[in-house]
Amino acid sequence: MIIVLKPEASPETAQELLAQIEAKGLKPLHMPGSERVVLGALGDERVLAELALEGHPMVESLKPILAPYKLVSREMQAHDTIVRLGRVAVGGRGFTVIAGPCAVETESQMRNTARAAKAAGAHGIRAGAYKPRTSPYAFQGHGVEGLKLLRATGDEFDMPVVTEVMETADVEIVAEYADALQIGARNMQNFSLLKAVGRSKKPVVLKRGMAAKVEDLLLAAEYLLAEGNDQVILCERGIRTFETATRNTLDLNAIPFIKQKTHLPVLVDPSHGTGVRDFVIPMALAAAACGADGILVEMHENPAVAWSDGAQSLYPEGFERLMASLAPIATAVGRQIQ
Repeated sequence: MIIVLKPEASPETAQELLAQIEAKGLKPLHMPGSERVVLGALGDERVLAELALEGHPMVESLKPILAPYKLVSREMQAHDTIVRLGRVAVGGRGFTVIAGPCAVETESQMRNTARAAKAAGAHGIRAGAYKPRTSPYAFQGHGVEGLKLLRATGDEFDMPVVTEVMETADVEIVAEYADALQIGARNMQNFSLLKAVGRSKKPVVLKRGMAAKVEDLLLAAEYLLAEGNDQVILCERGIRTFETATRNTLDLNAIPFIKQKTHLPVLVDPSHGTGVRDFVIPMALAAAACGADGILVEMHENPAVAWSDGAQSLYPEGFERLMASLAPIATAVGRQIQ
């Protein structure tokens, strides 16, 4: 429920009402504005009704939040959330590009790839130190040593780093080295992990599950916000359909829907969304055109020898072409490459 107070309501009145809401076992929210104060109450509406707030002399109106996701909804917060990864802002009018290899392999591979990404205009580096792989015999990542390499690379090139966390037990160590924790598609509904990452208060990139509806993604984000973490970036990375021409079907319908329903920024991952190098650039441009706040894209110094996902990774020269092509698209939709 959203509770709008009258303009003359005092701070003491707001605090009194928040205390009453909390005393009922509901979650109170305080959202002071420039003209008036708005309060929120999350929980059983039948319990909230017992407070009879509609009769309070300082309450102007009550509005139920109809969406199943409350904190994520624009009903709760009309203005866009901007998530900061160090000096890089995700959301607002800028268009953010986070690029890098699928996995941390070697020191030279990370340095060369980061150097190329930075030179072409990327804002952040992505790479996996822990890799969830379909086959148990595929490369699973370097773990902590990979985190150290990734952090050293980010520091050297002054770029924030994004990497995946797979286990609740690893949240603390990954948060120590990363600027943002990525929750991968396979873990989107790992609710224990969502809660642990939410409690970390670290920026999060939450990827849509391979068979998840958009509502499922938004409800997964709700877990993060319910734990007190509002630094959440959503990511559309393609879903499994009957189509086999590409690795996944990149659902760009989801972008305007998400932007309409939620205040959180959203990235698009055209690499996993297609699985085909030749399709990454056109789908990245389409992502910019349909309203995404940025892209999360795989590029490697030499994809032909990549330890994982080489077929969908851009070569440095391909990434340069992508960055050059993005600028006019971003300008056409009222954004700019930061």
